[in-house]
Amino acid sequence: MKVMVMHSSPNIDGLTAAAAQAAAAAIRGVGQEVEEVRLNDLELCGCKACNNGWGTCRETQQCCQDDAFPELHRRFVAADAFVLVTPVYFGEPSESMKAFMDRLRRCEATLGARPGGLAGKPMLMVAAAGGSGNGTVNCLRMMERWMEHIGAKKHDFVGITRFIRGYRLAQIAEAAKALVS
Repeated sequence: MKVMVMHSSPNIDGLTAAAAQAAAAAIRGVGQEVEEVRLNDLELCGCKACNNGWGTCRETQQCCQDDAFPELHRRFVAADAFVLVTPVYFGEPSESMKAFMDRLRRCEATLGARPGGLAGKPMLMVAAAGGSGNGTVNCLRMMERWMEHIGAKKHDFVGITRFIRGYRLAQIAEAAKALVS
């Protein structure tokens, strides 16, 4: 099984990175393949809602923008399961995670009987709030709605704050192991 662990924080040593590392290490520990992606290292533009809002994505499931997204989309769809970890910014996923999610949502929208390439694939979502911890639940709610739209299978949702870091990192590792078992 190939699992993509994706995170989207500019801080390489922070809570978000630690949560992604805990998940990746747990998955490797049970002998599964992991591809780690740090969205902030990629040139990833926001959705332009081109051609009356759908561009090429509605018909071909391909984005017409020339940046890192088309290749990342192919790699994402080729994976069997996913862990997405985002910092919480004002109760929402980070800007880089939102840009990825918006574009993927348009390319992978389930239209009628045609399922997208992510339909039924399991996802573990983690929202990491480094400040007050406020907004974590709203961030996870947004991620859940996105998962419903692309047809992915909900595995688990974990909120982590700096106050509960110790035991939540262990919980994320356990959730990641369960994702691949």
